Amino acid sequence: MVTSDQSIVSLKHRIMEEVCRLAWNDELDEQHKDELVYKIIPGPKPDYRCCIYKEREIVRQRIRLACAENPTYNPGSKNVVQVIDPACDECPISAYSVTNSCRFCLGKACLNSCKFGAISPGEFRMRIDPAKCKECGMCAKECPYRAIVHQERPCKKSCPVGAISYDEYGFCHIDEDKCIQCGHCIHSCPFGAIGSKTYLVNIINEIKKGSEVIAMCAPATEGQFGEKISMAAIKKALKKAGFSDMVEVGLGGDMTAASEAEEWSEAKKEGKKMTTSCCPAFINMQKKHFPEIFENNMSSTVSPMCAISRYLKALHPGCITVFIGPCIAKKSETLDKSVPDNADYAVTYGEIRALLRSKDVAMEPVEDEYQEASLWGKKFAQSGGVAAAVIECMEERGEDTSDIKLLKCAGGSDCKKALTLLKNNKLQEDFIEGMVCPGGCVGGPSRHKTEVEITKARNSLLSRADDRKVLKNLENYPMDKFSMHRDGKMA
Repeated sequence: MVTSDQSIVSLKHRIMEEVCRLAWNDELDEQHKDELVYKIIPGPKPDYRCCIYKEREIVRQRIRLACAENPTYNPGSKNVVQVIDPACDECPISAYSVTNSCRFCLGKACLNSCKFGAISPGEFRMRIDPAKCKECGMCAKECPYRAIVHQERPCKKSCPVGAISYDEYGFCHIDEDKCIQCGHCIHSCPFGAIGSKTYLVNIINEIKKGSEVIAMCAPATEGQFGEKISMAAIKKALKKAGFSDMVEVGLGGDMTAASEAEEWSEAKKEGKKMTTSCCPAFINMQKKHFPEIFENNMSSTVSPMCAISRYLKALHPGCITVFIGPCIAKKSETLDKSVPDNADYAVTYGEIRALLRSKDVAMEPVEDEYQEASLWGKKFAQSGGVAAAVIECMEERGEDTSDIKLLKCAGGSDCKKALTLLKNNKLQEDFIEGMVCPGGCVGGPSRHKTEVEITKARNSLLSRADDRKVLKNLENYPMDKFSMHRDGKMA
């Protein structure tokens, strides 16, 4: 995938691949890690930064993230998303800056508008003291030449919940009490200063010790690698790399839709408004920013990932389940121990490709077909797909859904706005489908290609699927063997 941060992504993926090779060879010790740093940054001249010493320190911290470890300077953090401090020092400290358009005019409207004494005359133009600036924006508003510009950091701009700030030295900080782990800041940073912990080494260790490790591919997977790489092709590659099997999480979408349909029916009778429970970033937003909605209005049904994990653990006791998708927040969902028998690990498409390369395995087209989910479950990855599947289940049960009022939210700001309306009792709709990524999961921060490329390939692949009904499909699975409720208790 060609992105604005292509060189950063290439470096990150190379580090993960090399770490995986060390893990397969039982060489993931400090000596080999140090040798890896010099292998990636041999010198004597730098390729990315001001000097090779900074480059090597950044690689050391990325190796730690690739081993699911915190950066050395943030040891107590429980966040999946982490800032790499040595890479975070090139952004402007001040959010407001005076440009060369400043005429050093006599009126000095900017100076007169500032109530905090942050503006003073410089040698050639006005200057803003970042230590005093409160970012009110009055100076920019009053300047007759529009010579003062707002330079909002891309990481801070991308965060939908205001979890990112920076100190007087310009270093980015993530407020873990606010962060919803959506990962949008990761690819927005042009310096690669934000990353996420990766659990590939844990997965490799489980495979090496003979555990039954089963992959679970997100509904968004179809189309990520082109129209020639089907779910069957992905399954073959994963099994070649050491996974015991692979199941499509679209089947979990069927399971979740059927369970949520029952909840929606009851809520509709009671006049209660509800939110969906599939997007982990949306759940984190409710937990941290709208806790009363999380407790009172969120569906108690587990996500499709958790549903498939419980299904597999019921049939294969002791197995290790690994979710593969475009989502960073899924990693945080696996760490939430209040939801039992969820996936053990979650990895992104870039991460699983690094693991495959470390075993010299390539995804190749196959003639076989593989389908366990209905089209409704497969379309969970698209905005509106969850609600459409839930309504389909209600209609399959003979219910009238014509009067259901639904609000579909795709994007952090839309989700936040909808939850605010619900909190203030101003929401007109009955149900909120919330997805923090624009366009749904197919637009996730760790997608493999552009949304246009994915959609084209995805439509081609989905056109080959049969039109089985959701509830009829679930008759083929032991739904009585595991719980679809968050707390894991059987009904």
